[in-house]
Amino acid sequence: MSRPLRIVHGADFHLDAPFAALPPEKAVQRRGEQRELLHRLAALANRAEADLVLLSGDLFDGGELYGETLDALAQALGGLKAQVFIAPGNHDYWTPHSAYARKWPSHVHIFTEPEIERVDLPELGCTVYGTAFTGPCREDRALKGFRAPDDGRVHLMVLHGEVASESRYGPVPLEDLAESGLDYVALGHVHTCSGVQRAGNTFWAYPGCPEGRGFDETGDKGVLCGVVERGNVELAFAPLCQRRYLVREVDVTGAEPAQALSAALPAEKSPDFCRILLTGERGEGALDLAALTALAAPKYYSVSLRDHTRLARDLWDRAEESTLTGLFLQEMKRRLEEAGTEEERARVELAVRFGLAALEHREDPL
Repeated sequence: MSRPLRIVHGADFHLDAPFAALPPEKAVQRRGEQRELLHRLAALANRAEADLVLLSGDLFDGGELYGETLDALAQALGGLKAQVFIAPGNHDYWTPHSAYARKWPSHVHIFTEPEIERVDLPELGCTVYGTAFTGPCREDRALKGFRAPDDGRVHLMVLHGEVASESRYGPVPLEDLAESGLDYVALGHVHTCSGVQRAGNTFWAYPGCPEGRGFDETGDKGVLCGVVERGNVELAFAPLCQRRYLVREVDVTGAEPAQALSAALPAEKSPDFCRILLTGERGEGALDLAALTALAAPKYYSVSLRDHTRLARDLWDRAEESTLTGLFLQEMKRRLEEAGTEEERARVELAVRFGLAALEHREDPL
């Protein structure tokens, strides 16, 4: 082969997820935005002049799909110039009645058996292997005993599974990867991008999901894009998500909570979901979370607030005690009086907070 293979590797789209935590109108919108992901994937692959698009399972969230989703998928796959290989996973497992059983474009290959299937692509100097889930779980090791031939070709596998010795979701032990003789294993199932890893001479990776669906899937999400050749894999993360799930902390110590929150909000409306954790010390009384949420709401697609604050205390109220705590505070008061700058005073006060937390077996103040 005159040049390395150009590939795009994606997984875990979970199309038509219910988004049950959202209001019905936003759930409908989010499913529509998932369909747009497919077109962004196709545009990315065509821009990259990809030879192969490898989709490693859980393309669908379940067996029931909306007609609009099937239409979008057919259009996106049909517009791809690359050859496409799909390995159904535990959420979108293959059955003769699944969406995968319908007619798809001729350049789309869907693996349908638990046993490893081989597809030779002599025009690209490569061989692509894959397997399918045929039920919601599988405990066999798909790669056990498998060895790709040393025939000068690039050997790739599309596989949904978990890099572990035992799992209900297609265990793939590292030793099986190392002994497989494969150049690259395109994995799906884990929703966090792993980056390119190596076991023996075999490279492998999870791209993660291309868009988060909750606060357990935070930050940028996307696919892997790059080149594969014998003995070398260079793949970069390519963001595809339209909205992210973010967690932000806002310290209200020494400020009005509304002012502290306002200072932390973005200047322009964000398309993201955001969970804001209010931390630090507050005055007497509980925070008005409803009012603070109303303040933040216009700045995000969706926002929620959590109160992680603690009641403010007088740092020195135990300084007259004849205890270890009292002796500690007396010494720290002396150091505070000797501090020459505001920065030094702030450091002493912070040391007092940490010291009291340790002496009273409380959480650290930060």
